Amino acid sequence: QVLLVESGGGSVQTGGALRLSCSASGDTSSINRMTWFRQAPGKEREGVATIPTGGSNTYYADSVKGRFTISQDNAKNTVYLQMTNLKPEDTAMYYCAAGRMLAFYWVQKDKYAYWGQGTQVTVSS
Repeated sequence: QVLLVESGGGSVQTGGALRLSCSASGDTSSINRMTWFRQAPGKEREGVATIPTGGSNTYYADSVKGRFTISQDNAKNTVYLQMTNLKPEDTAMYYCAAGRMLAFYWVQKDKYAYWGQGTQVTVSS
């Protein structure tokens, strides 16, 4: 089992920045990828950014490329999502997810065995 705990959400104005954190504990050797998803009201949960545990090949959704950066601190088993130039359309509940899979499948929600409780990000215009 892996426990994921997110933090760092909040409310900002357009153009603002936030950093989300996701701390993993438990059997972290069972996972090889951590990903941030988000879900806006009435919309499907979508993959935002992903990083392999202990690696550096990151992938991003087109809608956040150039604005969001995913990174990790392996010593702390923590993944971060630095979000800049935030837009109202970034408003959503953001979830951290972890699993074991090939990079090709990173946007597929059903590939993830572990999910955090979510943290709300609200961007006002």
